[in-house]
Amino acid sequence: MLLEGKRALIFGVVNERSIAYGIAEQLHKHGARLGFGYASTPIRKRLEPIAERLDGELLFQCDVTSDAEIQSGANLVREKWDGVDVLVHSIAYANREDLKGRFIDTSREGYRIALDVSSYSLVALCRAYERLLVHGASVITLSYYGSGRVVANYNAMGVAKAALEACVRYLAVDLGVSGVRINAISAGPVKTLAASAVSGFHNILSLIEEKAPLGRNISLEDVGKCALYLASDLSSGTTGDVVFVDSGYNIMGL
Repeated sequence: MLLEGKRALIFGVVNERSIAYGIAEQLHKHGARLGFGYASTPIRKRLEPIAERLDGELLFQCDVTSDAEIQSGANLVREKWDGVDVLVHSIAYANREDLKGRFIDTSREGYRIALDVSSYSLVALCRAYERLLVHGASVITLSYYGSGRVVANYNAMGVAKAALEACVRYLAVDLGVSGVRINAISAGPVKTLAASAVSGFHNILSLIEEKAPLGRNISLEDVGKCALYLASDLSSGTTGDVVFVDSGYNIMGL
């Protein structure tokens, strides 16, 4: 097994349709010990049976808009584990009204929220866990094609994902000094709770099936397997990168 005994923290599992769940499942299958951070009490109720099924050792609240809560979680992890080998950041949010219509109509507050939750939270987590990340550790975050291309109705989230990818590059330099890698997976559209907030999402799924080289949409397993590669020593020379898992759609032109 590729991750036997490795300690992996997963932020962003909401239910069994979450991309973070697909990642957690693959890491567990290859021997990783798992810990889960969740945003609020209602999510904990859905997460508890998942954590139990995947032999989760840690389950703690972590609202990523609160530096105090992030640090509290890091303190708890430090008490239980003497280090972290894998940190998965699968967190994104934008107000529903900012995921339809014209980008130019995005409110200042809506823009702030999207950037704070979807992008800055990666920086905040890396800072809080920096001293816990062991030499050779891997940080993984989730992006999307809309970070570099205009996708109808993705709007504020597209800008947030562009900022997220820039954060990955800058963090790669800061964390690389300690031998820690950080990469983003640009996953194709998956039917998740978050994706359902994007107006016209089902049209995007149909387009991928029609235009992507593999002629299909991706699965949670596809993303999970890529994360497994990035979490393991197989990707020991890869950092600051964005890896596409989208059936090849990103290479297509007109």
